[in-house]
Amino acid sequence: MRQIDGHPLWVGNARDARDVKALLDAGIEAVVDLAVNEPPAVLTRELVYLRFPLVDGDGNPEWVLRAAVAAVRGLVRDRVTALVACSMGLSRAPAVAVVALAAETGRRAEDVLSEWTARRTALDVSASLWRELVGIVSGPESAARGRF
Repeated sequence: MRQIDGHPLWVGNARDARDVKALLDAGIEAVVDLAVNEPPAVLTRELVYLRFPLVDGDGNPEWVLRAAVAAVRGLVRDRVTALVACSMGLSRAPAVAVVALAAETGRRAEDVLSEWTARRTALDVSASLWRELVGIVSGPESAARGRF
């Protein structure tokens, strides 16, 4: 698990999302599971568990992408210590976390991603997933609807 500096937001992989002791030790209050290819985690009842089954690429339903970003954005806004996880913790989880953080702080997603990757190990964010995520938060239709 890697924490995004200055925020109670962590990014990790499927194993991290299922390690109840490590989650509780880190003070995690909510787990956002994004991996369609992993079985749902079985966690203790004290933890909030949100599951948005995403594929690592294009073809995700827009409403699921929007719901995942909105959920993580709400956790950021409310300063809830949360883990966003996918299979390897290299694409879906960092992409959704960064886009949600950027939307909540009013920054460009590309800038937040660049800053985060400059201080952390390399990521492998799917270009098509990234385009879809950035499009739902920065597109003219989302601004007109007041969604982000």
